[in-house]
This record gives sequence, structure tokens and C-alpha cells, in this order.
Amino acid sequence: MIEMRYPTVSRRTAPLGWGSMMVVAGAIALSLAAGAAMLAAHGKAPLTGIWLLFYGGFGSGWALEDSLLKAIPIFLCSLGVGLAFRLQVWNIGAEGQFALGAVGAAWPALTFPQLPAILLIPAMMAAAMIAGGLWGMIPGLLKTRLQVNEIIITLMLNYIGILLLDYLCYGPWKDPVSFGFPMSPTFSPHAVVGTIGSSRIHWGLFFCIGFGVAMWIFLRFTRLGYELRASGENPLAAHYAGLPYRRLVVMVMVVGGGLAGCAGFLEASANINRLQPSIMVGYGYTAIIVAWLARLNPLQIAVAAYLLAGLRVGVENLQLDLQVPAAFGGIVEGLILLSVLAGGFFNHYRLRFRSRS
Repeated sequence: MIEMRYPTVSRRTAPLGWGSMMVVAGAIALSLAAGAAMLAAHGKAPLTGIWLLFYGGFGSGWALEDSLLKAIPIFLCSLGVGLAFRLQVWNIGAEGQFALGAVGAAWPALTFPQLPAILLIPAMMAAAMIAGGLWGMIPGLLKTRLQVNEIIITLMLNYIGILLLDYLCYGPWKDPVSFGFPMSPTFSPHAVVGTIGSSRIHWGLFFCIGFGVAMWIFLRFTRLGYELRASGENPLAAHYAGLPYRRLVVMVMVVGGGLAGCAGFLEASANINRLQPSIMVGYGYTAIIVAWLARLNPLQIAVAAYLLAGLRVGVENLQLDLQVPAAFGGIVEGLILLSVLAGGFFNHYRLRFRSRS
């Protein structure tokens, strides 16, 4: 009689621990292998393509700096959405909050260009975080007061925020000497966040460090952070335990919006030095992938943000050298997310093969 072996699923008595790093590494390798297969199907050399992808993002001093510049807004947006995800509130609106942050920062920069930098830069940052926070508060209030699905509201608000930015660039704030291109006047030197030494990295890097450490301390050592984590584990139990679940929902949406708004401020001030539609390159959506890859841990978010930023830079290199479509980067990002989420199954479950005769 032929002995048959069939798989069964059993729950682990303890999480996988350090082995989860191997699961993530294997998932990323699998997604890159799928990307290589797509390159081969497109008639490109797959190994050359993967090499160019990594070299373009991490293979030179210029690439490392460019990756770090892109990681700064991704990190801030991801820190905000990750906080909401911990409460099982699905903030998909970092893209719109980023746009409102850029708009908020541009208002004092264009209205009070003669203010000294010591006043203008904090005013721009405050305006950006307030604008992003208010944009995040809208779905928070709608969810707690009217039970409206926050995924739909935040997603729709993305389009409104981006179109509002477009309207200002094409209309009231359009530079009269821009030869018809949709962009605001260039910010005055007082409104530009400077660079660190002779590098291209701006001082927003220290904003990221400060916000990241503050978030870690808040979640780990404060009572409100404990209540937030407990409410995220079981919202119904949190309600019966008397935890302020509704206030926490509004709080995480406001804080997340404020952090995304700060990212918009840094991008408009330090990188572009004006407001224009091309500032919207999808950092808010990439932040969702980063938050899940980092398992919502503020310190791990920094690593994941840098890796995803390097992937973006590497894809740009791949486009130039192999003439690969721009959508390739988005496909690889999606493959990485799906592979890592699927691999997370093995952190809590194991496959066993049993015999059946």
C-alpha cells in the first residue's frame, strides 16, 4: 500500500522570534526573483537588471544620499500610518495629508517671504503639521461620530488634497514668470531648510530621528501609549475596560496627518523650494508598505523606509540603463509587500507532514 503524506497546519506555542528575519529575507528574495523573471520576459538580462537595481540605490555615495533623501518623507509618513495601524485604524490618507502639509508650508513662505529663517521655518513647519493634522482629523471624527469607514474617507481625501494642490499651482499661487508651467514662485532663502555640511542631506534627517525616538518612547513607556496598544489588540475589550478608544482614534489620525504634513513641508522647502504638482510622487502610498514591512515598529520603520527608498532610486537607474517601464518599481514594491505578508503566516504557524496509508 502506498503511504501518502499530507500537510497539516499547527499553531506555534511561541512566535518564531529571530527566525522571522529569515522569513522576511526569503520573502524579499522571492519577490526579487519574480522581478527578475519579469525582466527576462521583457527581453532584458535578469541578473544585470537586479544588479543595476541594487547598484543604483546603494552602490555609490550619490545613490546612498539620494536614497536617504527619499527615505526622509517616506519615514515620516510611515511613522504616522503605523501609529494608526496599531489601533486597527486604517489610515490610507498619508498622500493627501502630505499634499496638505506642502500647501500649509507654502502659505507662510509665499505670504511672509521677508521673515527671518528663525521665524519662517518654524511657522512653515507648524502650518504644515496643522494642515495635515486637520486633514487627518476629518476621517477620525467621521469614524467615531458616524461610524463611517475610514479606508474610504482617507482614500477619497487623497484625491481632494492633491487636486487642491493642483488648483493652487495652476491658479492663485501660479508664478507669473513660470512660462505657463504650474508652479508657485520660488521660496525665499529664509524659507529653505538647509543641508548638512557639504552633503545634499538636509536637516529634516534630524526631524526623523527626533520623531522616531519620541514615538518609540511614547509607545513603550507612557500610559497613553499602553492604552493605545491595548486598544489595538482588542477594541471591544478596550471599550468595556473604559479605555478612551474614540479619543485615541482621533488622536492617531491627527498625529499621523501631522507627521505626513511635516514630510510635505520638508519636500517643498528642502528639495523643491516651491510648490508644484510634481511633488506628489506616491510617498504616502509607499509608507503603507513600509509600515507593514517593519511590523509597525518605529525603529524598524527607519530601515524599511531606507530600503524602499533605495528601491525607488534603483528603479530610476534601471529605467535609464535598460529602458524598463516606470511601473516596474511599483510592481516590485507590491510583490515585496505580498510576499512578506504571506511569509508572516510562518511566524505563528508551522506546516507538518503526516502520513496517511
